This record gives sequence, structure tokens and C-alpha cells, in this order.
Amino acid sequence: MKGMSADPEEYDMSELSRLNEIENSLAIFCMATYGEGDPTDNSQEFYDWLQECDADLCGFNYTVFALGNKTYEHYNAMGKYVDKRLAELGAHRIFDLGMGDDDANLEDDFVSWREQFWPAVCEHFGVEATGEESSIRQYELKEHTDLNMNKIYTGELGRLKSFESQKPPFDAKNPFLALVTVNRKLNKGGERHLMHLELDITGSKIRYESGDHVAVYPTNDTAIVNKIGVILGVDLDTIISLNNLDEESNKKHPFPCPTTYRTALTHYLDITNSPRTNVLYELAQYASEPKEQESMRKMASSSPEGKALYQSWVLDSCRNILAILEDLPSLRPPIDHLCELMPRLQARYYSIASSSKVHPNSIHICAVVVEYETKTGRVNKGVATNWLKNKMQTDNGHKATVPMYIRKSQFRLPFKSSNPVIMIGPGTGIAPFMGFIQERAWLKEQAKDVGETVLFYGCRYKKEDFIYQEELEEFEKNKVLTELNVAFSRDQEQKVYVQHLLKNHKEAIWRLVHTDNAHIYVCGCLVTWHEMCRTPFTRLLRSWAV
Repeated sequence: MKGMSADPEEYDMSELSRLNEIENSLAIFCMATYGEGDPTDNSQEFYDWLQECDADLCGFNYTVFALGNKTYEHYNAMGKYVDKRLAELGAHRIFDLGMGDDDANLEDDFVSWREQFWPAVCEHFGVEATGEESSIRQYELKEHTDLNMNKIYTGELGRLKSFESQKPPFDAKNPFLALVTVNRKLNKGGERHLMHLELDITGSKIRYESGDHVAVYPTNDTAIVNKIGVILGVDLDTIISLNNLDEESNKKHPFPCPTTYRTALTHYLDITNSPRTNVLYELAQYASEPKEQESMRKMASSSPEGKALYQSWVLDSCRNILAILEDLPSLRPPIDHLCELMPRLQARYYSIASSSKVHPNSIHICAVVVEYETKTGRVNKGVATNWLKNKMQTDNGHKATVPMYIRKSQFRLPFKSSNPVIMIGPGTGIAPFMGFIQERAWLKEQAKDVGETVLFYGCRYKKEDFIYQEELEEFEKNKVLTELNVAFSRDQEQKVYVQHLLKNHKEAIWRLVHTDNAHIYVCGCLVTWHEMCRTPFTRLLRSWAV
């Protein structure tokens, strides 16, 4: 059966009603949920269309697999809505809604759903599966030797002729190159690096609200890219295109082409996360050592032994594609197939640590630089945080820039400023609350009636990583912060965490919530946070009150 993958943002959903005219047609929707049960950016138009349309989808065959996380209140809300709404419009569901939980193992959920899905498809259409797993290339390689360099992608943002040539509106497909005006270390000591960045958005017409997210497009570490090139024995600067073999497909290339392998591995492909089992299955054919090929195929299987091996050897050991190539000496795939299989490098999202009322022309980011040692003794580094760490105001004589755009959030201050707010933010979870507190201070300056503003914050050591200490203490001194409650978990023999402070203040919290209609916000998490995350807050408060 011929298939086509499509981005809902690039497909005219009004055409769905015509699919019933195509014999043996079926649409499979993979729908992720974001924030408070919201659609992802590229599904927003589809979601709006579903809400507003009254199309007759009778005869239209579909199924939905939902992607979500059970720790969030609106678990798989988008998948559930699309499944229900399509049925209401008369479409025919040929297989039950699949539920993927990223708090457990999303891929396992999908594989289990898929194993039951295919027999249902065969039964519905009266076809018989071959029983054979196939490896089919979707793209063919073309090398270029005579292209004008102006036509070669060096990273989409590399095609901008100048900083001043940018034009709004700015979004995921047209990010704004914001100048880095501040990049400072927040913590006074310790092994970690907590940083504060400020991005200049003057003249961009970008607007944001406290609680919104800033999305940034990072690039991969050049050292990892170079090692992949060396281990596969290729010239990374070869100019190539990967062209879709299906000429009717909307997706002509897996990433912008023509380009070079170096650009693809640096700007477009996710080479630092652990590869999925489908990637291992495809790559296994290139392992010349039978035992290594057998091991890869086992990890890609749905057998209990295979799942356990994949979990321990790939996920628990945090092996990325470079580590896998290093640890399987006989595995030497063609680099073009590797580039075809790797997923796209995604934007990273950070809660904005500023208020546009106070800082209309800048966006603040608060983040901890990710760096850790894996079970194999390798040092893994977070792509975006390490990239941001090195974004000084000037970079090799040039002004440093960060490609960014704003993603709206439902994480908002109360409409009535007189409502009390209780903010709970351990570590860098304090980021959005810096914006909230700045905004409450601004409201006070406007002579507005501002309710109690209470912050519960936690870090390890007061002298090392009490970030924004001076600012917070100044807010408390000026009565913007009604209460500043800080837990220093390792400054004493008995560890004290934020939840201990919450329990110590249970009567005051219950009064604010039960009597004064306080709004509670939680950002960031701790291992010991699970009881609170999984228990409705009011029930927890009542148990404390008892």
C-alpha cells in the first residue's frame, strides 16, 4: 500500500472529505499535546479547522495515535479530541485510539499499538501482509559539483544576507536573530553552571507576556560532527541533495537541500539523543559482524529481551549515534542513509524570566548548563545550554545572535491583580516567576491593588546557587514579595526541600487558597516531588490541615 507522510500545517485539511473517493484510503493522525491540552504549533490550523468546520467526512477512514505524558493534567487531550471530532463529522474509525505516555516509554506504547493496528488494517481492506520486514529508502543521493554557493544551504539562518534584512512576523519558520546583550553566570560556586542571558528584540515587533516561552534554535557541537565524519571516512563538505523518490510527495527533502553533510549534521539533524529502535533496525544491515547485526536487530524488536537490551544498552547508557558507531566497530553505514534516518534537530523552549511590562525590548533566559557522565564513561553535553553558554556578546569579532521566536503559554498571572499568587519553583524553575514578580512590582507602581505574592524556592547551598538572591531580597524588602521562603537542601545535615517549607506553611497556604482564591503555580521538579505532582493540590492541603 502506497503511503505518504504530511505535516498538517502543509496540508489542506478541507481535502479530507475527498479522500473517501480514493479506494483503500486511510489517514493516520499522530497528535501530540502541548501545555494545557493545546495543539502543537504545526497542528494549530488543523485544530481550528476541526472546531469550526461542518464537513461531511462520511466514508473517510482514519485512526489516531496520541502522544502525551501522564504527569500532566490534560493527558493526550489533542489525540482524544481529534479522534472524537472526526467521528462526530462522520468519519470511520478503523482502529482504536492509541495512547503514548512519555513518562514511561512512548516508543513501546507505539510499537504495541502498531502490532495490533496492522492486522486491523489488513482485515478492513481485505489484504494480506507479506510477513516480511522491509527496508525501503525514501530518498536518493545526488552529489553536486557545479552549484553556485549562494544556492547552497548553510543553515537556514546562514542565508540571511544581513542582520537588518529580517522581516516580521517571526515564528518557527522565520525566527528572529536576537542579539545577545547579557550572558552571565548566576551561581557563585559549585560544579554546575547556571546562566542568565538577555536577548535584544528591539525593532522586531515581537510581543510576549509573562509566562510565555522563548524557543531557540541551537546547533550541534562541531566536535561530535567531525568525529562522525572521521569514523565514517567521508568528506563532510561534499555538497549533496537527498531527493524524495516519491515525486508526488510534498516533502521533497528531509532537510533543506542542496547542502553539505557538515551543515546537515550541525544545523538540521538530532545527533545527540539516543536513536529510536526503527533507526537501529535500518542501520543493522550495515553491520558486517554477525553478532553486532544480531544485537541491533534484537534491540529493534518488540520481544521482552530486545526491549530490555535497548533500555540498558542505549537508553540507560545514554548512547547517541556517535557512541553507537564507536562501540560497534563493524557498523559503518553510508552517511546519506544515516542523514535520512536521523530526526530533525528541534527548537528548545525556555520559560521567559522577564516581564514585557518592565523589559519590552529584551527577553531573559535562565537555564542550567547540562553536562553529565554516562555509564560508558563518556561526557554528554546538552545541545542548547552549552551552545547558549558560549554565546558571548561578541563572537569572533561579530555580535552574537540567537535565532528565536515566542511560543504562547497558558501559564498566566490571574486576571485580577488582587488575587494572591503562590509560586513554587525549585532550581531554574524560578525562571517564569522572575517575570511574574517583575510584573507584580510594575502593577504596584501603577497603584493597582496587588494581592499577596508568595514564593517558595529551593536550591542546594545559599552561598553557591541561590540565584537572583539580590533581586529577590530587594523585592521582599519593597513588599512586592509578601513572603520569600527558601529551602537550602544541603546547608544542614537534615535535608530540607521546598515541599517541607510548604508543609510548614500549610495553614497560611490553605487560607490563601480556600478563602482568598489564590492561584498556585508550580515550575520545575525534584525527584522527591512525585507525591505533590501526582496528588491534586487541594487534597494534599486538606490532608495537611487534618
